[in-house]
Amino acid sequence: MTAAGYALISAAVSVFHGWINDDVLDNQHAVMFRLLVPLLFLGLLAAASQAQVYKYVDDKGIVNYTNVKPAGNRYALKVIGCYGTCKRAIDWHNVALNTDSHRQQIAALSAEYGVDQATLRALIHAESGFRVDATSPKGAQGLMQLMPATARMLDVGDPYDADQNLAGGTRYLAALLDQFDQDLQLALAAYNAGARAVTEYGGVPPYDETVEYLRRINILRGRYASAFHGGDNNGSKTTTVTRTAAGATGLN
Repeated sequence: MTAAGYALISAAVSVFHGWINDDVLDNQHAVMFRLLVPLLFLGLLAAASQAQVYKYVDDKGIVNYTNVKPAGNRYALKVIGCYGTCKRAIDWHNVALNTDSHRQQIAALSAEYGVDQATLRALIHAESGFRVDATSPKGAQGLMQLMPATARMLDVGDPYDADQNLAGGTRYLAALLDQFDQDLQLALAAYNAGARAVTEYGGVPPYDETVEYLRRINILRGRYASAFHGGDNNGSKTTTVTRTAAGATGLN
């Protein structure tokens, strides 16, 4: 969405807040309406694209949400929206790669857990676009987009801490690889859709999001492997399977 689009949504929220007052509705319904409108605003932003959302309380005590940075420092910043998983219009064959961010940490985790660096970088790229502060509309957090329950399971105290997030996400992917007999495609599908879904379908779940998720990670993984090793992917835990539960192929 363009800046003009964000401004239009922001202006609409302000108009609604100004229009609905205690003279129009009773206190209870006015409060409920003022709570629902910001949620609608955030939902529109999340559905549209990635966005920085500023939350602040004005002089009248009304909570406001806007894409325009307020004056002063009395606001909270939240980056929400789509980073990789839900984006459809990106040419993953030509999008710029990130071969430098967190280089030492990723190399160390690759060696520790036996997951090649190209796979880790492809997953991070597809999940968060290497945004440490990324937050999805569903609540996934940080570089490897850990859900809060998963982060707790992995003892990740701060999902927005790059080192903790990378360590937890890599450990989780390695565990999924072990669970699915080193089948990388099934492990990645489980990372996206959940291990239960992969088990229940006996393969990659036929979800549009998961099929697209695998397609873009496979593209990025091949490109990162070429960038680092001229196509050599280090050989660790990289079985390529392009089946879905329905037997379809074409995730390459």
